[in-house]
Amino acid sequence: MQIKPEQLERQLSQGVSRCYLVSGDETLIVQECADAIRAAARAGGCAEREVLEITAAGDWQLLLQSAGAMSLFADKKLIELRLPSGKPGAEGSKALQEYLQFDSDDVLLIVSGKIDKQSQRAKWYTALEQAGVVIPVWPIDQRELPRWLDRRLQTAGLKADREALQMLAEKVEGNLLAAVQEVEKLKLLATDRQITAETVRASVLDNARYSTFGLADTALSGDARGSIRTLRGLEAESTQAPVVLWALARDISLLAQLDEDRRRGMSLTQALKQRGVWQSRVNLVQSALARQTSASIRELQHLAFATDSTVKGFRKGNPWDLLDQIVILLARGPTQRAQLANSAPRRA
Repeated sequence: MQIKPEQLERQLSQGVSRCYLVSGDETLIVQECADAIRAAARAGGCAEREVLEITAAGDWQLLLQSAGAMSLFADKKLIELRLPSGKPGAEGSKALQEYLQFDSDDVLLIVSGKIDKQSQRAKWYTALEQAGVVIPVWPIDQRELPRWLDRRLQTAGLKADREALQMLAEKVEGNLLAAVQEVEKLKLLATDRQITAETVRASVLDNARYSTFGLADTALSGDARGSIRTLRGLEAESTQAPVVLWALARDISLLAQLDEDRRRGMSLTQALKQRGVWQSRVNLVQSALARQTSASIRELQHLAFATDSTVKGFRKGNPWDLLDQIVILLARGPTQRAQLANSAPRRA
């Protein structure tokens, strides 16, 4: 059967199934679902855990060997199979179907990347769906985020009003790891377990002096010098470059999508609504888009990719120098960035 992540707790309370498939790109939710299944399997008698990494077609024999091997330490075990690509291929499909034919007390947990619609019609997928539990994890979009945050706060024993949820959603904007951190902070700040807009504001003020979200908004507003100051502040506070890049790349991707909508003849108002841009950020995004051209947006995307490659060691250089270029171009547009780039304070 197929269930939603929020239904997993109830399903596990009714008994652990013989196999689970958790798939998707939303890392936090995938990890939490997998953790819940591991805990339930342990409680159900799986004292041993065997992790299989599938890196080649021949590795699928490990699954069949594990299924046929007697455990030395327990009556049954948890077999955890990691499939980042979400595509088992012909060998994997055959092995999974063969595994499901075994009469075993073991529990199989497959943690996978996003599985496309074509693969969801494959025999291996439908076999898993019939034999056990399939949990596809979809990204939380901006419209669903306040509801997701509300459930998260309730689980933590907190209750938030509508304005507080909207403000919190605008702050984290799709970064669920950041959302979890904010919930933990709010648990300390809440009075009588109630979360109001003032509570969220206090949480924002309790942040570090410089914030990545503030950097993105300052750049979108056109304040290039303020953007550079904030970027230098983030660097001085030992903020990790990938965190800064994430905040900037999110808005660069949005500008690219809106530019594509605009070139297809869609009105900007309609495009902003379709892309789910928060009302509080509409003016920021509109002003940024007005300064950019299709070519400069492509350059921003190239710079973001180059920064990511530098962070990961695939490209030589200092990622903070590339982040400089991104915020200057994002704030000033292609026509005015040269003057600021020449006068911006340099790092030692």
